[in-house]
Amino acid sequence: MPKLMEEEVFMAFATYATVVLLKMLLMAPLTAYCRFTRGAFANDEDVALKPAEERKKLVRTHPDVERVRRCHLNDLENVVPFVLVGLLYALTGPQLSTALLHFRVFAGCRIFHSISYIFALPQPSRALAWLVGLLVTLSMAYSVLSKVLVL
Repeated sequence: MPKLMEEEVFMAFATYATVVLLKMLLMAPLTAYCRFTRGAFANDEDVALKPAEERKKLVRTHPDVERVRRCHLNDLENVVPFVLVGLLYALTGPQLSTALLHFRVFAGCRIFHSISYIFALPQPSRALAWLVGLLVTLSMAYSVLSKVLVL
């Protein structure tokens, strides 16, 4: 095993980054499931095997599909920066307990954000989950910059 993978902080980062990346990847099959169960497809070729009169009804948007798509987009906007900043943060050698707090809070926030988005939980549940996750990423970014910034 490479030496980096023996570092506790890096292994913790790899674990939680994988968790949130897998959660993000699972949003695509969830979108497909919603498309099929709601009969709402995005493109003509998606329903090419259906009769012509039925095709016009199936190429449409549906609120449930759009909700899952927006949740997925929000993951893309937040998980990718977490992974990039988190990698740099892990490489700066932070305390394990502090790093675990950052990684666990972010992962928990993203999972709760998706649950609150998909099941339309009342606000501010989703907004708070998003905000705390953003603050975690900004905290790690500040830590990286404070350790490596040379003026």
